[in-house]
Amino acid sequence: MTRVTIWNEFRHEREDEDAAAVYPDGIHETIADGLRNHDGGDGTGRDDATYEIRTATLDEPQHGLTDAVLEETDVLLWWGHEAHDEVSDAVAERVQERVLEGMGLVVLHSGHYSKPFKRLMGTTCSLQYREDGATERLWVVDPGHPIADGLEEYLELPRTEMYGEPFDVPEPDRLVFNSWFEGGEVFRSGCCYRRGNGRIFYFRPGHETYPIYENETVQRVLRNAVDWASPTEGAPRTFGERE
Repeated sequence: MTRVTIWNEFRHEREDEDAAAVYPDGIHETIADGLRNHDGGDGTGRDDATYEIRTATLDEPQHGLTDAVLEETDVLLWWGHEAHDEVSDAVAERVQERVLEGMGLVVLHSGHYSKPFKRLMGTTCSLQYREDGATERLWVVDPGHPIADGLEEYLELPRTEMYGEPFDVPEPDRLVFNSWFEGGEVFRSGCCYRRGNGRIFYFRPGHETYPIYENETVQRVLRNAVDWASPTEGAPRTFGERE
């Protein structure tokens, strides 16, 4: 069983009527439902016991990410937007260290500016954007990758926020999705990285006022990403002087 923690600021849904109308229980709960509510009919053979899910939000003590919670997390999903600076440096460092130890990290949409992701990338993670409800087509550019398992040639989202290049991140180890927007922009929307023992996946879709996380194909991508990012034992690692 994969132990999943879904982290969300949970600010927009409490402060903005449009966001609350789309995600009345919070983005984290909609993502959790997408992981829970399937019976293996998507061809994966999964069932409801595949994931042990907990959620955490910004305004909880230690943002809900205590040492104990992170030690019991195999994969952490992160959604943030307006309050990146309110995440404590101590918690960001704690997340970074757990990724280096082997915890998987799935960073969603505006989480590209989160403290843990910026620490792990070592860059500004800046990009272009436009909130105009444009159509987005995410092309699967690495169809053999496990995160693309069971998908069609592309995923189309009829209304979403545009993110455009340049995207100031390191060159991905593998690029799974490349987005095209009706304004002509393109964007690297599915980036895979290894940092230490941990796997990281950045997935672009997910604005707070568009029902992106209710899309069944997006839910499939997130399930695939959690499975891919789950820790593996691998060979033992030793550091320092050898006799």
